[in-house]
Amino acid sequence: MCGIIGYKGKDNVIDVLISGLKKLEYRGYDSSGIALKGKDIQIIKSVGRISDLEEKVKKTELIDTDMGIAHTRWATHGEVNEENAHPHRVGKITLVHNGIIENAKEIKDNLISKGVGFNSNTDTEVIAALIDFYYENSLEEAIAKAIDDLKGSYALAIICDDSDKLYAVRCESPLILGISDKGTFVTSDIGAILNYTNKYSLLGENEIVVIDDNGYKIVKDGKEIHREVMTSNLTDEDNDLHGYPHYMLKEIMEEPVLVDHIINKYADNLDALPDLSKYDNIHIIGCGSAYYAGMIAKNLFEEDGIRVECDVASEYRYRNIIYDDKTLVILISQSGETADTIAAMRKATEEGIDTLAIVNVDGSTIARESTYKVLIEAGREVAVATTKAYILQVLILSLLSYKMNPDNKYLKDLKKLPQQLNVLLDRTGYFKKLADQIYVRDDVFFIGRKIDYAICLEGSLKLKEVSYIHSDAYQAGELKHGTISLVEDGTVVFGIVTDDFIRDKTISNLEEAISRGAKAIYVGTEETKYEDQIIVPKVHSKLQPILVVPVLQIIAYYVAFKRGCDIDKPKNLAKSVTVE
Repeated sequence: MCGIIGYKGKDNVIDVLISGLKKLEYRGYDSSGIALKGKDIQIIKSVGRISDLEEKVKKTELIDTDMGIAHTRWATHGEVNEENAHPHRVGKITLVHNGIIENAKEIKDNLISKGVGFNSNTDTEVIAALIDFYYENSLEEAIAKAIDDLKGSYALAIICDDSDKLYAVRCESPLILGISDKGTFVTSDIGAILNYTNKYSLLGENEIVVIDDNGYKIVKDGKEIHREVMTSNLTDEDNDLHGYPHYMLKEIMEEPVLVDHIINKYADNLDALPDLSKYDNIHIIGCGSAYYAGMIAKNLFEEDGIRVECDVASEYRYRNIIYDDKTLVILISQSGETADTIAAMRKATEEGIDTLAIVNVDGSTIARESTYKVLIEAGREVAVATTKAYILQVLILSLLSYKMNPDNKYLKDLKKLPQQLNVLLDRTGYFKKLADQIYVRDDVFFIGRKIDYAICLEGSLKLKEVSYIHSDAYQAGELKHGTISLVEDGTVVFGIVTDDFIRDKTISNLEEAISRGAKAIYVGTEETKYEDQIIVPKVHSKLQPILVVPVLQIIAYYVAFKRGCDIDKPKNLAKSVTVE
């Protein structure tokens, strides 16, 4: 949540900052701002999208500079306005911040008692005031003193009136160092600087970066630290729409190729995956879609005879969990920086429990700190609503289940998936027709049983995320225990039916909704009497969700398109949730 970019070097600073903010806009888009450091510090802020800031910058006479910081905001403290937008300036200190300072009020009250004034309601301004309060001769020392007082999460890029250096520091919030021949960057996401460099270093917690004309140094507790310089395999091509109108559609259409890549990597090389058979208990933790991928895995692993708990990370981190020495905790996160999931991981680690990270970003906190890791290799996912990353999470979890109980049918069906996905996703005309029936509705329900209910959860989430239609998922048998009272003439009810064992039960529940006026859309593996039905190929039960969920993703996309929604950047949402 929120995006930072800072730069000192020979490239055009405004171009670096604005292009970086555009790449980071998925992390927050309530407001944005830049600060340029020349003889003075110039700050320009704007409410709204980066394009609004860009227009404001074009109309402003800019100072000469080789250094600047910028920020795109997802509001946490204070309403959305220019006063609360970043950068924030107090005294000689100007900075941008990602994260949440939990003791901000305590620090603010203390500083006010000492005569410090404030202009905003943000915790970020408190940090700037605190650093300025400690600043005498050494900004590095002032930053070190300030972060000792802070409780919470932060990634900071800092400039100072009387310094030609750029400073940065992080704790429990992502920030990396970008390195090129022409200059040095700090950024929340390497995607923001890929058109300038693919060289980067990871920063440890509370390590202070000092960037000057000669490059950079990293220090902690007064000692210089050397970090490995790595090369990202991403390119700026990952940010290209390639002719698609939205990233969400592009990323859905990438799924067959990405699924094929993972199949080729692991199908005949299961030894490259962790062996879960030595564990008697598995806890699966995630947030949002990652949690729903975990719900799919719960069904798969229970069929393998393993006891499974699947929990939302924000709840799990506060529960009194009873572990044993044969427990594995699986952490699912696209970014690898999800705050609640990190806290859940550390809770398990403190108890000496093995952890497995299923993430997209190598070098992320969860990838680094887990006992084991498997990368989903989705490439850069730009749309806020996850699609391809979710599908690859489910595929990796399915392969882990297959490794415990291999069988020939699974392997045979696995290798057909990419082509089957291609065929399904080509049915755009029919999906648009269904969207025409849905987009005018106020309520949509998804019902299913067992693994079909887990599929419903993700289908419902995707629809509400991007179209703003109220949508809920229910276990089909629970529909008549209250929720059916909300079904009226024209209410859309998706029935997900892929499990042969309970097929008739779910269809019976769908009929109950139809008898109350519901408009039924059937999604399953066998033809039925329903006018609106989506038939997907019948494959091994451990693979079936990988053919069903993309259909629900693309329907959600076309419904949102018909409603004129901002599909890639839904209101109030951000891609990477790095605060609690």
